[in-house]
Amino acid sequence: MDRPQPNLLDGEIREGRHVMAVRVYFEDTDFTKIVYHASYLRFMERGRSNYLRLLGANHRALFEQTEQETPGFTFVVRSMAIEFLKPAYMDDVLDVVTEVTEVKGASVTQRQQVIRDGQVLVEATVRVAFVCDGRARPIPKPLRAAMDADRIRGRAIGGT
Repeated sequence: MDRPQPNLLDGEIREGRHVMAVRVYFEDTDFTKIVYHASYLRFMERGRSNYLRLLGANHRALFEQTEQETPGFTFVVRSMAIEFLKPAYMDDVLDVVTEVTEVKGASVTQRQQVIRDGQVLVEATVRVAFVCDGRARPIPKPLRAAMDADRIRGRAIGGT
């Protein structure tokens, strides 16, 4: 799978991890101007999506190709464990870091962090499954291979 030219909005892959900057806007906060907990879920979803895009899995192309092979497929969040450690505030610039920790036949587990100035604010472990007709199905081989290679590359240069 060829990696596309990155768009600055997509972030970048560094040492086996996807890093994407997010600015906190008023719409992301509650009435106290602290980031609302559900906003972190959106930030992390963007991180996972852009990570796939940078691996060469353009969502539209992937969906079109996979739809032909397995009609009715989707990616679903199977489980998520999340820790809210410190708050973020309006106008903060945050880094959303996504790292693949395990690739299985029909699922991938990712560790995600939201960081401000080197300080971890939120940590999550997310397991995403590939599903078709309500049942788990194998992740398409090119995508699984790209994620696994990136995970191994990250470990080889000092990742976890």
